[in-house]
Amino acid sequence: MAGNSSRRGAVRKGGTKKGQVVGSGGKRRKGLEGRGATPPAEARTKHPAGKRARASARAAEQRQAQRVAAIRRAEDAPETVLGRNPVVECLRAGVPATVLYVAVGAETDDRLKEAVQRAADTGISILEVPRTDLDRMSSNGMHQGIALQVPPYRYAHPDDLLTRVRSDQEPALLVALDNITDPRNLGAVVRSVAAFGGHGVVIPQRRSASVSAVAWRTSAGAAARMPVARATNLTRTLKDWQAKGIQVVGLDAGGDTSLDNYDGTDPVVIVVGSEGKGLSRLVRETCDTILSIPMAGEVESLNASVAAGVVLSEIARQRRG
Repeated sequence: MAGNSSRRGAVRKGGTKKGQVVGSGGKRRKGLEGRGATPPAEARTKHPAGKRARASARAAEQRQAQRVAAIRRAEDAPETVLGRNPVVECLRAGVPATVLYVAVGAETDDRLKEAVQRAADTGISILEVPRTDLDRMSSNGMHQGIALQVPPYRYAHPDDLLTRVRSDQEPALLVALDNITDPRNLGAVVRSVAAFGGHGVVIPQRRSASVSAVAWRTSAGAAARMPVARATNLTRTLKDWQAKGIQVVGLDAGGDTSLDNYDGTDPVVIVVGSEGKGLSRLVRETCDTILSIPMAGEVESLNASVAAGVVLSEIARQRRG
C-alpha cells in the first residue's frame, strides 16, 4: 500500500512545504501583520489621482516662479510716460529720461516744442517713430503722439543712509514709509526730506509705492539728490537702527506724545503710515514713541506726506535753534 511503502518519495518528510511539523519560527510574522489604513488616492504614486495632484503642484510652482520673474522684469524694465502734459512735467522736474519718442506727423503745439527743446538741452535722445509704435506702448492709445522712456530707479541700501549720516555733522534725520502705496505721497515726502535737511527715505520692498515717474515728478527733482533705500524687512531695519542709537518715532493721531512736547534734536527716524491703515502692528510695536500732531477744528488726520512735512519742519526748526 502507498501509505506503508518505504520507497523513496512515498513518505512525506517533516518540515516540507506541504506541512511543517514544527512552527515557522516567526519568519513570516511581518508578512502576516496588517499594513494599516490605505493612504488616500492623492498620496499614492501610481494612482491617477496621485499623478494629477503632483502635476497640479508642479504647475502651481511654475506659475509662482513666473509671477516672481515677471515682478523682477517689471522692476528692471524702463518706464514709459505717455501724454504731453506728463512728459513736459517730467522733463521740467529733471527726471533722468533716456529717450523721447515723437510720432511721425504729430500735431505741433507749445508742449511738444518744450518737450523737444528740453530733451535736446539735457542730451536726451529724440526719436521720431511711427504712431503705431506708440500705440503698442500704451494700452488705450492716449499718448498724444509723444512718450518718454525713464530707466528703473536704483535704490540705495539702508546701510548707505547711515553712511550718509556719518559723513554729516547733523544728527540723523530719516523717514520710513509704512503702507504708503501712492507714488505721489512718496514723491512729496522725498521733497520734504530734502527741503528740511534729512538724510534719506526708506521704504519696504513689498506693499509700497516705488520711485516711478509719478514719484519723480511729485518730488520736483528731489529724488535725484535724496537717496531712497529699500528694506527687505522694515521692522528689522528699524530695530537695527535702534541698536545704533537712532530713536524710532511713529506718527499717529492717537499718539502718546504731542509734537509740541517732542525734542527732535536727537538722531531720529520718523515712521509714517498710510492715512487709512496707519502703522502696521509690528512697526508700531517697534517704535520708541508714537507722536501726534495737535490740530484745531474737526480735522481727524492729515495726508501722510503733509504730516511728514509738518514734523520735519518742526524738527528742522528745533535744530536751527
